[in-house]
Amino acid sequence: EWSPVVAKQVFICNFRGSVCQALVLEIGETVQILEKSEGKSCWVTGIFPTNYVHLKKSTVTNRGLCETVVPLEDPIITETTSTLQEWGVLWKQLYVKHKVDLFHKLRHVMNELIDLRRQLIQGHLAQDQTREIKRHITVRLDWGNEHLGLDLVPRKEFEMVDPDHISASELYKMHASSRHCGQPSTNQGDSVRQRHGDGCRVPVQHHLFINLKSFTYNTISEEADVFFSLYDTRDNKQISEKFMVRLNKSGGPKNPEKVDRLCALFTDLSSKDLKRDLYIVAHVIRTGRMLLNDSKKGPPHVQYRRPYGCAALAMSDVFHTITDLQEEKDFVLKVYTCNNENDWFQIHENIIRKSSTKYSAPSTNYGLIISLQLLRGELDQIRRENHAVFSRSLAIMRKLGFSDVIMPGDTRNDLYLTLERGDFERGGKSVQKNIEVTVYVLYADGDTLKDCISLGSGEPNTSEHRSFVLYHNNSPRWSEMIKLPIPIDRFRGSHLRFEFRHCSTKDKGEKKLFGFSFTPLMREDGTTLSDESHELYVYKCDENITFSNQGLYLSMPCCKEDFNSCPNLPSTLPFQRNPKETFWVSTQLCSTKLTQNVDLLALLNWKAHTDRVLDILGRLRHINGEEIVKFLRDVLDTLFCLLDDNTDKYGPLVFQSLVFIINLLRDSRFYHFRPVMEAYIQNHFAGALAYKELIRCLKWYMDRSAEVVRQDHIQEAMKALEYLFKFIVQSRILYSRATCGMEEDQFRASIQELFQSIRFVLSLDSRSSETLVFTQAALLNSFPDIFDELLQMFTVQEVAEYVRGTLGSMPSTVDIGQSMDVVKLQSIARTVESRLFFFPESRSILLPVVLHHIHLHLRQQRELLICSGILTSIFSIIKTSSMESSVQEEVEMMVESLLDVLLQTLLSIMSKSQSLETARGQRCPQCTAEITGEYVSTLLSLLRQMSEIHFHHLLNNFHSKEELKEFLLKIFCVFRNLMKLTIFPRDWSVMRLLTSHVIVATTQYLSPALHKNFSEADFDFKVWNSFFSLTVLYINQPSLQLEPLTQAKRKKVLDKYGDMRVMMAYELFSMWQKLGENKPHFIPGMMGPFLGVTLVPQSEVRNIMIPIFHDMMDWEQRKNGNFKLVEAELMDKLESMVADGKGDGNHRELFGLLLLEKIEQETWRETGISFVTSVTRLMERLLDYRDCMKGDEMENKKMGGSSNLMNFYKSEINKEDMYIRYIHKLCDLHLHAEDYTEAAFTLLLYWELLHWEDRPLREFLHYPTQSEWQRKEGLSRKVLHYFNKGKCWEYGISLCRELAFQYETLYDYQSLSWIRKMEAAYYDNIIEQQRIEPEFFRMGFYGRKFPFFLRPVDRENHPDSVSTGEEHSRHLTL
Repeated sequence: EWSPVVAKQVFICNFRGSVCQALVLEIGETVQILEKSEGKSCWVTGIFPTNYVHLKKSTVTNRGLCETVVPLEDPIITETTSTLQEWGVLWKQLYVKHKVDLFHKLRHVMNELIDLRRQLIQGHLAQDQTREIKRHITVRLDWGNEHLGLDLVPRKEFEMVDPDHISASELYKMHASSRHCGQPSTNQGDSVRQRHGDGCRVPVQHHLFINLKSFTYNTISEEADVFFSLYDTRDNKQISEKFMVRLNKSGGPKNPEKVDRLCALFTDLSSKDLKRDLYIVAHVIRTGRMLLNDSKKGPPHVQYRRPYGCAALAMSDVFHTITDLQEEKDFVLKVYTCNNENDWFQIHENIIRKSSTKYSAPSTNYGLIISLQLLRGELDQIRRENHAVFSRSLAIMRKLGFSDVIMPGDTRNDLYLTLERGDFERGGKSVQKNIEVTVYVLYADGDTLKDCISLGSGEPNTSEHRSFVLYHNNSPRWSEMIKLPIPIDRFRGSHLRFEFRHCSTKDKGEKKLFGFSFTPLMREDGTTLSDESHELYVYKCDENITFSNQGLYLSMPCCKEDFNSCPNLPSTLPFQRNPKETFWVSTQLCSTKLTQNVDLLALLNWKAHTDRVLDILGRLRHINGEEIVKFLRDVLDTLFCLLDDNTDKYGPLVFQSLVFIINLLRDSRFYHFRPVMEAYIQNHFAGALAYKELIRCLKWYMDRSAEVVRQDHIQEAMKALEYLFKFIVQSRILYSRATCGMEEDQFRASIQELFQSIRFVLSLDSRSSETLVFTQAALLNSFPDIFDELLQMFTVQEVAEYVRGTLGSMPSTVDIGQSMDVVKLQSIARTVESRLFFFPESRSILLPVVLHHIHLHLRQQRELLICSGILTSIFSIIKTSSMESSVQEEVEMMVESLLDVLLQTLLSIMSKSQSLETARGQRCPQCTAEITGEYVSTLLSLLRQMSEIHFHHLLNNFHSKEELKEFLLKIFCVFRNLMKLTIFPRDWSVMRLLTSHVIVATTQYLSPALHKNFSEADFDFKVWNSFFSLTVLYINQPSLQLEPLTQAKRKKVLDKYGDMRVMMAYELFSMWQKLGENKPHFIPGMMGPFLGVTLVPQSEVRNIMIPIFHDMMDWEQRKNGNFKLVEAELMDKLESMVADGKGDGNHRELFGLLLLEKIEQETWRETGISFVTSVTRLMERLLDYRDCMKGDEMENKKMGGSSNLMNFYKSEINKEDMYIRYIHKLCDLHLHAEDYTEAAFTLLLYWELLHWEDRPLREFLHYPTQSEWQRKEGLSRKVLHYFNKGKCWEYGISLCRELAFQYETLYDYQSLSWIRKMEAAYYDNIIEQQRIEPEFFRMGFYGRKFPFFLRPVDRENHPDSVSTGEEHSRHLTL
């Protein structure tokens, strides 16, 4: 029992059936299954067994004769499969053609594609991994297609696009982006991002991965800490946190769990950072004896942190070595020791500056081996893409300070403390002290904060830190940085205490406390410790001090500034300060919760000092942007609280402050805070009355734009328009909810007045005011951003009316400068791309004003690229919405406004392009290939959207036939140029086929109007000739010639469009038939073009077109009583076209068959048959001649073909010009074969046609314009020369006598003397020169496969024989 199936099956094994109806199929071939049988007799009734195939679910598209089965799988898998099948054939041909390099490369790429395809089919990949696999596949597919000369595939989201589902303009953009960029951008965020902040682009973050592989050393037998950091030599500062690695005495990780896991990531490096003079610096601090080589200095159980060595690696060397992202390379950092510990704080600078006297290398094999890898992108993305890296206990090092991009959720509260230096007294000792600093972080209650000190990422935090010790140094300089990650709730009230101890190197190894310093982390006014160096007081103490009551010393001044702010200090203090001792530290705060800015704190606490509010608001713009965005919500709440408190007093300043904050978010560093602002407006904003003041201030700013000279504040307000409207709309929504929609009319009236002010600003003449230009530009840039907000409060039609009035208020192109012109068009482009334009009801309102501005620009040929971009967006929307009824009206509107000006623009661009080619040294920005392609695709989009009704309206709306004629000539000219000029590259097959489809469809719509208006009495030769020229060019264009294509590609084209040559041929024939009495106007002018069409290797085209020649013969017979003119023209054109490679035996047979059938009923049948017979015989000889001349045929065969064709032109059709032409071709063949005698005899044929007369002859072949006598004399001399070279002097003597007679007649004794001497020389040569006696053979060729000229006509007259040739003959006679 048979059941229907819709499926595609792939053969997994070769099949050779034993029954007669069985198919013969190879592995990998696909078949479409219509029915299958589940019965046991499947082998008998079926055509192949089911177990030989793999079933793939499929769907059928384009049902009917040309239906296509499409597998239900990922389209990129289907494309990869079909492409690999196509490449498989071409790959083998590469080997045959000895293209070995490409052969091996393609094999490698094909194997990669097979592997990638398998991964996709398995379907076990995450979404990001699938996307990356698809990207790799498309890159390889495009590479292979390019190198194999195949077509470029337009893509969207890595998948092939269907031209039927997108506009021609979009298709062109995809081709262009695929060609130039490799892959079109699919990130919608890019386009959205460019709409804000003057097209600001969020900087790309870079990250440096470091992995410590080994530490090779010979001299240390102690534990060591290695600190890696990034150092900027220009600013002489460290720019990153430290990566800390703790090593044991053997050089391995102290923690066994970290073996092979000593890796870290330096994050948040910007492109600007990578351009700095960066170095990777590694400091090595050992832990052990005071002196490495002196065991007497201190007991062995006492451990000291002591400086040992340093290494540096230039990042420029790293970037030079790492040429590709994701590439990991090994580097060796040689470790140097410091010659003098006093210079330890700058040892890295000395190494970088190569001050070799200040450091030394302990051993040549001593160093750190690290691997580095540069990563790019956001950290979350890198974490997903590099699981192996992040699974190795990776330490993260951040920049000191905020990165170039501050993320809203990025919470930091890090205080970086650097122990700079100190000055201490000797204290009665004979030698200087060994000073160690211990750092504690203490809370207000005196407890030490646990784990709030970090020496570096990669190791756990500690509760105290002991600095390294500099031996015998009372003025130590440590420059040691630590991080204090103090919880935010513990920051207020906490302080730092620094204890100073002398480390004795005697037997006991005591560490004696002799002093301390301290500093609070937050001042009384609520600000944190400032980012600068702080000079702290050192207070005396001894080892017995317990510091159990920190209040004793916290009441004392910690530094000079603190002392000055405490004038009423008691005379006796718990601790005495040593005025000769000081201690310096520096701090750097990186916090999203704390601030060091007094003005910001004053703003947030405005209620404590209401008298200073105006001053505080005025100082807001001087606060660092980082501080504002950290407290964005609090600052906004404060501003709107002030607005509610006193609108009249604070309103203008609050408005200015709000504008400043909004524009602050346009900065790329704070761009990611825009969602924070939007979340605040939606969820936290509570200013229900704010909209009134915001509208009032905004309108006041706009109304003053005509009066104020300095307009910086107005321009800032215009740039902030989007978020101002967000606040206005949200405020109104809150007010409506609270009051149940009260004051709705007042709100609408205020918005109406605000838009009147906007129109007023845009209508001002800015040509004399540069500041006004900037104001208008800022307004136009921000204007499209408010549409979405207005749609929350008004209907689509109302918003569209507001926008139309605004766009209509803009002056025309002649009234504004070029820069303003660009801004205006960019605003229109953004309007078209907005959500508002997608609604049909708003599009019908906005489209007329948009088309009006574009029409004006196209008329004046200004800003063509921007205009084309706008039109591309419009057509994209219309194509997407093509099922809606309103689209037909919109297309009608576009046809009326744009079609004529588009044609005129294209003609202008194409003429400039042609003139540019003749003057290649110049470059005109308005006539590049890019603009031409843009506008061609725009025209195609419009014509493609037009239906029969649109064409009917278009053709009936012309006021006169002269206007219609002008339109038809324009569009036919544009179409011809599309086929003559190289608008689209050869590999843009999809675009070329779509262009051809649109042209043939448009021609079918226009041809009835041509016949209706310009036939019979109103006949216009120019329009008809333009039409016929177009059709001929169309049918002959290379992109439509399907015969050279592979079978798969040919089938694909035919399934999609059919054979468009046939469609145009039918149209041409139909229009020819409608010419009626006007056909003679195109005889013989169209003979050649029509003949070229018949030579196209498509049988249906030939069947359509060949009968036209019968028509031409008939009309010529009626007019002149013969068709000699047709015959002459046809034979002339036939020779040149066949020589160009056109025509074949099928054409010759079809030409004769069809014409003889037509002529059979005519009164002039005999002459017609004679004519057709002559043409077919000529065609046969021309084809034979062409076949002989191709390839490596024998010279004698080529000569035979030339001789045969030459004799045909002379004896049968009496075409003297062609006869002479082939005489010279045959002569050239003889000369090439060094048959000089035959060349001379061949030229004598032309010599015999000439007479010794003074009749002037035109320029012909290589002969100049001259008299017949001069040409014959020149030929005589050339023939004599060839006879002499061929040693055939006997035949030259008679020619010498002929020339002597002519010279004697003219009394040219000088030439006569010369010719007589030559004749005498010939006699001498005959007597004295030895010549080889040649032999020649007669050969006969029998059979229809041989060329016509080789076959004997009469066997009796051409017997197979062998004979001896004449003495001077050196050739084979055939």
